[in-house]
Amino acid sequence: MPRVLRAPWLLVLPAALVALWHFAVAERWIVEGIIPSPAQVLDSWYTWIFGSAQATLSPYSGTWFDNVAYSTRRVLQGFGLAAAVAIPLGLMIGWNRLVAQVVDPTIQLFRPVPITAWLPFAIAVFGIYDASALFLIGLGAFYPVVVNTTHGVRDTNLLLLRAARLMGARPATVLAKVVFPSALPSIFTGLRLGIGVAWTAVIVAEMIAVKSGLGYVLWDAYYVGRMDICVATMFSVGLLGYLSDRVIVAAARFLLRWRTLEAHE
Repeated sequence: MPRVLRAPWLLVLPAALVALWHFAVAERWIVEGIIPSPAQVLDSWYTWIFGSAQATLSPYSGTWFDNVAYSTRRVLQGFGLAAAVAIPLGLMIGWNRLVAQVVDPTIQLFRPVPITAWLPFAIAVFGIYDASALFLIGLGAFYPVVVNTTHGVRDTNLLLLRAARLMGARPATVLAKVVFPSALPSIFTGLRLGIGVAWTAVIVAEMIAVKSGLGYVLWDAYYVGRMDICVATMFSVGLLGYLSDRVIVAAARFLLRWRTLEAHE
């Protein structure tokens, strides 16, 4: 389907959900005052973004960009650290049986532990500073990347491996020239999952472990009863997560364009 025709369909479900939300509030299908209307959220969100913080002295006026910058910086740093560790480690787990036997059971042991369970540990060790947030974000993003990288390595076509070895390629060359390119689609899947978890983790971390960012605003707004700001924060995180995902998808399409060429041959 051409992109021009496909684009409007992307808005059908969001528009339907917003309409349902509007009528649910207008017709009082939900308890009045608990959930704000879309118009109220949009108005508060606009003030949060474009309002004057100096004129009103309100934490919800003109401070959106600052909080987005704090959260985005933490997500990028934590996610970058996670990817830098998880991708090489996943390659080695999938490639080397000894590394898999030594390392993989420990990863699978800790992987089910939720990020929230690590909060007391992070605060006790790192205090209420950025280091706590980076630890939680990096830990959350680490597992999807390492697991998918390992899967991509183990899913490498055996015929390609045999052909490379028959041509005299050394193990390091096979890993770099055959296994890594073959695993890239799975690696990018892990990165997409990881960036989503990173945005989830930054909200959890900022609620308790630091005193700035979207997560802190969300908790503060809930504490003072500003549900309109809470909903605006949720939409902000969703939008930023979506944009982050699109960046990774674009990078995958660029780096994996050779797969498209092969499919057309």
